[in-house]
Amino acid sequence: MVTRAIARYLRISPRKTRKVADLIRGQSVIKATALLETINRRPTQYIKRLMSSAIDSADKKAKVSPAELYISSIRVDEGPMLKRFRAATMGRATMIKHRSSHIILELDKIKRSEKKVKIKETEKIKPKSKKTNKVEKPKKKQAASK
Repeated sequence: MVTRAIARYLRISPRKTRKVADLIRGQSVIKATALLETINRRPTQYIKRLMSSAIDSADKKAKVSPAELYISSIRVDEGPMLKRFRAATMGRATMIKHRSSHIILELDKIKRSEKKVKIKETEKIKPKSKKTNKVEKPKKKQAASK
């Protein structure tokens, strides 16, 4: 983990925020920001703000450019609920829960493996053998006579 950014007490439902968070989990930072620009959902503004904070933090602390980062984890947890009451039929009152959420975003460096693959002599490319283009007709089965 290179950096972590946390947004707390956001007045948006965690269920709605998780749908957007699932789309960008595991993506590179550049690809995720481009994806968030195209999505027309309210949680994107909070996630974009949080991601820009995490990118700036990674740049200042670890001297890592955004091209080298990816979203290693993004969690959306429930925050406290504001409970309000609304009048219902027959003199009753029903509870309305205004939900809030906490978003935890972690960025990490992209791991690039530079392994050289050795080709064995038996696995080298072999020249194709000449084949004839004759098509064999399937043999008919002989019916057993009684």
